[in-house]
Amino acid sequence: MELNDILGYIGALVIGVVLGLIGGGGSILTVPVLVYLLAINPVTATAYSLFVVGFSSLVGAAKNFQKGRVEFKTAFYFSVPAFISVFSTRKFLVPAIPEEIFSMSDFTLTRDIGIMLFFAVLMLAAAASMILDKVKTFKDRENSGGVNYSALIPLGLLTGVITGLVGAGGGFIIIPILVLLAKLPMKTAIGTSLFIIAINSLIGFLGDLGNIRIDWIFLLIFTGISMSGIILGVYLNKIIDGGKLKKGFGWFVLLMGLYIIWKEINS
Repeated sequence: MELNDILGYIGALVIGVVLGLIGGGGSILTVPVLVYLLAINPVTATAYSLFVVGFSSLVGAAKNFQKGRVEFKTAFYFSVPAFISVFSTRKFLVPAIPEEIFSMSDFTLTRDIGIMLFFAVLMLAAAASMILDKVKTFKDRENSGGVNYSALIPLGLLTGVITGLVGAGGGFIIIPILVLLAKLPMKTAIGTSLFIIAINSLIGFLGDLGNIRIDWIFLLIFTGISMSGIILGVYLNKIIDGGKLKKGFGWFVLLMGLYIIWKEINS
């Protein structure tokens, strides 16, 4: 086993620990770990990420369900259009993206570079959400006004497309939508978001079956290590205040996003 392989599996553990410690965000590291440490191409990496994120979120959703923090009616209105669009994106849109999108001077935008650049933009948005503590901002606006279920449908469709393209759950997008439009309390919004992410990610992964070759042994090992990291992170959360780590992790994600943009443009 080479050094990068070892670092990749350590990365899987770190992803889980971060998820267990701060309750989200760790999955944003899955694609960079798979692409840059384990040398997996971006299309396959985003598919693997959906599998890892799906099962990781399922663990979190189960814990929140036990505490009564999953609002199924809201999840239905949001997740049905979302999983239709995420499945369609993985099954039809991603394979339809040409290998070479366009060339300009000495730079060629390929499908792999395009996916990683779009992913980097998502990382920057997620980092801003963590650094600026948007969850706290939206918490102040929960439970005001009526529920706007009709607006959840197009937003679910859009979120599904984003999830399908980059293989990330997008909790930083979903939680504000659930608080502002579905008027859910913050803890219920987080639990419902995990449930939606689990459904979207796993159904999105099904869209890849038949399109790409899946290394099941590797994927199950990677996912198992990540799940073990979640258990470790939950334990450490009793000792360490995960909330205080969130901004620091946000800055790390910001730097990672900028690095990906620099690396892909100069590749």
